[in-house]
Amino acid sequence: MNITSAQFVKGLVGPDELLEENVPQIAFIGRSNVGKSSLINSLTNQKKIARTSGRPGRTQEINLFLVNDCCYFLDLPGYGYARASKETRSRLQAIIHGYLFNSPYIQEKIVMVIDANLGLRENDLEMLNLLDEHEKDIVIVANKVDKIKKSKYKNQIDSIKEQIGSHRMIPYSVKKRIGRDELINEILQFSEVTSEE
Repeated sequence: MNITSAQFVKGLVGPDELLEENVPQIAFIGRSNVGKSSLINSLTNQKKIARTSGRPGRTQEINLFLVNDCCYFLDLPGYGYARASKETRSRLQAIIHGYLFNSPYIQEKIVMVIDANLGLRENDLEMLNLLDEHEKDIVIVANKVDKIKKSKYKNQIDSIKEQIGSHRMIPYSVKKRIGRDELINEILQFSEVTSEE
């Protein structure tokens, strides 16, 4: 299974008629600066389809991408960016919660991206609990594993597994393309089921 086409559709800040169409949705969520946009670029094999920045909080809306002409990837704003104003943080939280928890939209999969070097922070755990409460289908992507020292790798991965419980975790590196095929297979499982019916 592979991603053969991807295109940016539009940025969303609230409900949209496109999301009411019968197109499967895969949402990417995570703290600011964990590499969600870079991850989408890596998955789609396009360097700049999702805008990236070294400055946390670049994504201020839900960026919608059509992938393989069969599903939407949604790049949600990052949460937990402490340097943003209280007003900005509240607005971004309203966008995130409005889409994930206060709308009729159904996600085929939630891809929760964390920094593998840091593990789950308090706001990650809060988000994971909320996703669990709303019975979302979640996969955890431990991004930037190439930056973990080899001597600390096993302990760090084991620590993350302990934090996430029974959820599936995929170690990932954009730079070294670690985990790419595994993640694509995980998030596009529904397309296999659809094609078999």
